[in-house]
Amino acid sequence: MPISENGGSTRQVDPAREDPAAHGAGGRSFRRIAFASLIGTLIDGYDFVLYSVAAALVFPKVFFPSLGGAAGTIASLATLGVAFVARPIGALLFGHFGDRLGRKRTLIWAILGMGIGTTLMGLIPSANTIGVAAPILIVVLRAVQGLAVGGEWAGSVLFVTEHAPQQRRGLYSMFPQLGHSLPTALSPAILLLVGVLSTPESFIAWGWRVPFLAGAVLVIVGLYIRLKVEETPVFAKSKQRGQTGVPMLEAFKHQSWTMLRGIGVPLTTITFVYVAQSFVSNYGVEHLALSRNQVLAVSALSGLFYAAFTVLSAFLSDRAGRRRVIGGAHVLGVVWGVLLFPVLNLGTFPVYAAALCVTMAIAGLAYGAVGAFLPEQFPTRYRYTAAGFSYQLTGVLGGGLAPLLAPVIISSYGTTTFGVVLGVLCALAAVCTFSLKDRANESMDWNDPDQR
Repeated sequence: MPISENGGSTRQVDPAREDPAAHGAGGRSFRRIAFASLIGTLIDGYDFVLYSVAAALVFPKVFFPSLGGAAGTIASLATLGVAFVARPIGALLFGHFGDRLGRKRTLIWAILGMGIGTTLMGLIPSANTIGVAAPILIVVLRAVQGLAVGGEWAGSVLFVTEHAPQQRRGLYSMFPQLGHSLPTALSPAILLLVGVLSTPESFIAWGWRVPFLAGAVLVIVGLYIRLKVEETPVFAKSKQRGQTGVPMLEAFKHQSWTMLRGIGVPLTTITFVYVAQSFVSNYGVEHLALSRNQVLAVSALSGLFYAAFTVLSAFLSDRAGRRRVIGGAHVLGVVWGVLLFPVLNLGTFPVYAAALCVTMAIAGLAYGAVGAFLPEQFPTRYRYTAAGFSYQLTGVLGGGLAPLLAPVIISSYGTTTFGVVLGVLCALAAVCTFSLKDRANESMDWNDPDQR
């Protein structure tokens, strides 16, 4: 029987008897499951971090040369926001099929969509070649990419957490989370390598395209692995009970308040990562007089901090609780958000490097446990839809609007004001996180919100 939280005493279930994922998959099988969940978010993270850095350092010159300066940068970063607007729509679309047809089948289509968008991005001619068609194609491909990515995160985290044993669910949820954090080191490192091996002119002309085209290799590998894995036992058991209603409508009917608060759970991470990787990268070049290679090297280094603290967060969440780990990181984010630009404005390269590493470390600490904490809030029958929609709406606020508004706010009101905005967003994230229940010790095999 499920755990009751609606008054009366709370009875602990025997996970080994009642949770279809209690024992987890076998060693070789689970390694395949872990890689299947990691590869999709790796492609997602690889593309978005790659695009974020390129949007700050390359695209203003390649696709918006006529605008020049700050206007070109704002227009370039605005195309980043297009994908974030498309992601919640993709979450509802893919979530519907993921909750009705299965996690595995939906994830195969998601990885194909991401792969097409990433590869074609590297083939778009410059604005000097095809004129206004170039930025239009950028916007179209970002929208396609956003739709596919909208279905990726929730499917990946469910695929691993619904296979994992309850006592290690937080730790195992780190695999799809690592898929987002590792590219923050990998993508800038590849851009840096290409930049070192090419002249500044050739890098702008064609060098930046190489990492986008290389993403096709990840897609082929990921597709092969996903075709080899089995559906999650939690979903298989839920399907045997039969499905009624439309997942999206059921989610909004029964848990709209939970979904709204869920938007805040990953807010610190998404805001910090995309502000750091896009706007702050440009800020280092334009305002601190750092070279492009210095900025890319620091981006790669800070990405390693992001990945390491993502693992630490997931590990601690099985011991200290998900809510405590994530919420504590949000509180750190409140303080650091206000301090970030005063520290950056000290103007030295070592301080710039340290500031980005601290930013990404806090982002990782707030992120590792989200892959377990957010899906645990929802029942199996609409978990894909609800968790995915909440998460992707966060992307609109933290990943789409924050980097776009940063240059506008800073040019009008200064860096201190934008630092306060960052602090307020982290405070909102903390309030949302602490208002949700920590379900780390509960089974994921439940189908009715009234059971909880």
